[in-house]
Amino acid sequence: MAFAGTLADAEIAAALEGCKDAGSFDHKKFFKACGMSGKSSEDVKKAFFIIDQDKSGFIEEEELKLFLQNFKAGARALTDDETKKFLKAGDTDGDGKIGADEFAEMVKA
Repeated sequence: MAFAGTLADAEIAAALEGCKDAGSFDHKKFFKACGMSGKSSEDVKKAFFIIDQDKSGFIEEEELKLFLQNFKAGARALTDDETKKFLKAGDTDGDGKIGADEFAEMVKA
């Protein structure tokens, strides 16, 4: 698992359970439930680089769509609506993607 050693398996499972139905994903609830919102800036930065699959230095819409699969293989993809809301919440400079600082702000909000 990509977050082994950083996040507790039980917290990840609970966070995924809380958004298993399409349309139920809320990034604030998810970050809190999985324990990420309480992690150090260094751990949040590590998480960013795990989610940034193409190593572009940004998390783009397609990577957000598959966000939950970073926490558990086989987890559902976010719906288009959930993905767009997630991107809008994190993209504070309006460039259509989420940078490391934007991600950290979103996790800690």
